[in-house]
Amino acid sequence: MKNSISVLSGTLERLLVDGAAQADAASPQMAQMAQMAQMAQMLYQTRRLNDNLMQLLALYKRVGTPDYPFDVQPIEADQLVAQVVALGRVLLDAKGIVLDVVLESDLIWHLDEDLIVGVVAHAVNNAVHYTRDHIRLALRTVDGLLEIRVEDNGAGYPQALLAAGAAGLSQVASGIDFRSNSAGLGLYFSREVARMHRHRGREGSVRLENGGTLGGGCFILSLP
Repeated sequence: MKNSISVLSGTLERLLVDGAAQADAASPQMAQMAQMAQMAQMLYQTRRLNDNLMQLLALYKRVGTPDYPFDVQPIEADQLVAQVVALGRVLLDAKGIVLDVVLESDLIWHLDEDLIVGVVAHAVNNAVHYTRDHIRLALRTVDGLLEIRVEDNGAGYPQALLAAGAAGLSQVASGIDFRSNSAGLGLYFSREVARMHRHRGREGSVRLENGGTLGGGCFILSLP
């Protein structure tokens, strides 16, 4: 399933790139623009499916347990951000969403690069669904922690998702809510990845809230 979705996602991405090039070369027609919008939505859904399958595979391999491969290395913040931006660039451009990046200068942190890129890229992909047209990715140090914030200018997280998030981030696993279409998988995975990062008696955490700089939903990942 994951491999098939990856192929589909790659094909859609190439179609969107080719379509954008054609639109730049000539006056775009309404039909072409509608087709581009539909492909962008398909790309969003395939990215979402692929993210969830990757999280399921990691959990199946017992992410968060001592036997799971966990590689903490010093990583430059701009290197981390570059990977996240590259993963989302085509979808963001296709949907006309502006992504602002705010970084502390010369910021370096010890973390598992692959896991954290996966968590943050998934948060950006979720923000694509909720935002109107603007997402903010900010990295800074707060009280000795690295704080990674993904914010949007949408209407904010619905209460059902905030409630599911609170359950998913607690020590008790949340159930499946068919009304909100949420199983809490993404938040559970993010929490497990955050908790794997420990230093001097402190461990990472994740939380959801509304407000922030853009006034919409906020995903906050804190790492010691």
